[in-house]
Amino acid sequence: IDVMKVLVTGSQGFTGKYLCEELEKCGHAAVGLAADLTDGAAVADEVHDIKPEAVAHLAGISFVAHANASQIYNVNLLGTCNLLDALIRHAAAVRHVLLASSAYVCGNKNEGTLFATSPLEPNNDYAVSKLAMEKMAELRMDRLPILIVRPYNYTGVGQEDKFVIPKIISHFRDRKGRISLGNIDVYREFGDVRRVAKIYRKLMESEIAKEAISICTGAAYSLRDVLSLCEEISGHRLEVEVNQDLVRKDEVKILVGNRGRLDSLIGQEEDVSLRDTLSWMLHA
Repeated sequence: IDVMKVLVTGSQGFTGKYLCEELEKCGHAAVGLAADLTDGAAVADEVHDIKPEAVAHLAGISFVAHANASQIYNVNLLGTCNLLDALIRHAAAVRHVLLASSAYVCGNKNEGTLFATSPLEPNNDYAVSKLAMEKMAELRMDRLPILIVRPYNYTGVGQEDKFVIPKIISHFRDRKGRISLGNIDVYREFGDVRRVAKIYRKLMESEIAKEAISICTGAAYSLRDVLSLCEEISGHRLEVEVNQDLVRKDEVKILVGNRGRLDSLIGQEEDVSLRDTLSWMLHA
């Protein structure tokens, strides 16, 4: 595999740190972006200086309940536009541009297993910003080798406590008596960030472009399952209080990805069991 200089936006973020580690481990050079994505001139200058051979665009607002809608669109849509236009102008040698979208672009009218070809019906500003980003990127696919990835939920050491799994983990780790959660009977994927980083690296080493791929495990668990696994691993019990303020309206009962396309492209990346992920997080 050719060694590449990879520009990673969001290199200091949760996923970015793991991806940089994974790239370096495999001989690539990972370079972070210092510029603010919403400053087009600064982004262009930096891309011009770095001249990346591949790009992983992970930076963005990733919290679905983020309060400021205009900030979500500024960063996720216009920031990405600034980056892609800078690459078109200043990075002629770029061989792969991986753009992190989200499985949330499918919305939540579609129950069960979703494919990358499932209807797209985003139902919050975060998801709409990601779908708008995808459409904007499609307009530039004739000039850039863009691959869109739509990750399902994943977690790991270092994810912020405002996300549900780290919140649960910290309550078990601190041996608290009770936890306030939303609906604990919705089923979601809870992949492992280390597996996601490997998949992103493999995709960037490939020639695959001009499509959208689900990054998923194909297995869904309820928060009730997560709680009972944490109980088993830690030997501690938590009393769960369901807080109606945390129950999202129109919440989908089950959301799981079909991994057939992903496996056919890069082979089956070894799964990390949910128990292993939770155990890693509890003992970190």
